[in-house]
Amino acid sequence: MTQKLLNKFYLPLVLFISSSTSFARENWQMGYNESVTSVMDDIVHLHNRILLPIIVAISVFVLFLLLYSIIRFRASKNPIPSKTSHNTFIEILWTVIPCLILIVIAVPSFRLLYKQDVIPKAEVTIKATGYQWYWGYEYPDQKIAFEANMIETKNLKSNQPRLLETDNHVVVPVNKIVKVLITANDVLHAWTVPSFGVKRDAVPGRINETWFKAEKEGVYYGQCSELCGSKHAFMPIAVRVVSEKQYNEWLKEAKVKFAKYPENNIVAENLIKEKK
Repeated sequence: MTQKLLNKFYLPLVLFISSSTSFARENWQMGYNESVTSVMDDIVHLHNRILLPIIVAISVFVLFLLLYSIIRFRASKNPIPSKTSHNTFIEILWTVIPCLILIVIAVPSFRLLYKQDVIPKAEVTIKATGYQWYWGYEYPDQKIAFEANMIETKNLKSNQPRLLETDNHVVVPVNKIVKVLITANDVLHAWTVPSFGVKRDAVPGRINETWFKAEKEGVYYGQCSELCGSKHAFMPIAVRVVSEKQYNEWLKEAKVKFAKYPENNIVAENLIKEKK
């Protein structure tokens, strides 16, 4: 019975409330982007199966109390108002119950935070550097460096999403642990890809770390999620997940096209300036 009620009333409510408009890949999309990592699966589960039921229950309970108080204690029914100032039992309840609710939320939250922060042994390492207003990428082990700029609307192809497509994609192999080193060259940025459950601040002079293991091939989009100036909305992230064979083929081409210090490479020029 409970499961039927959840399917009938609660799940549609989840789809209605939990929208991610900044990263929507389809017009009028509702709900989270497709999850392709175990971390994002856990985030969706925490939100949909733990947080939303608690939020809905609290909202309904508070609404009930308000309506009950308005009707039960209206002036026409209570010409002489009660002078009750406190109730020990109720005060214990409204202290203990919120504490129990917080414990229920905290246990899976801490488990998820630990999973996000403890990085397994990486099979691919990428460095992402935020600039105003584009991203620079390095594959330190492969001596590759390139920048990724947003493709303007007038230059988009029919299957490319507006404000999300870039001229160069980050390419990673499927089912491999990818560690991302994140920093910035000028102001605060944030490297965010919702389908991976990844969001880390890019701070000048500091390197933050995160990781993901994409379980499905495809192109996944994100955006800078930290206000960084007038073109904050125009520095997207595009990650292409491919098979290991395709990744190795891409590496061969990239080692020629994106050799670490080629001429006229903005990332390379910035790296040289930083070293000086």
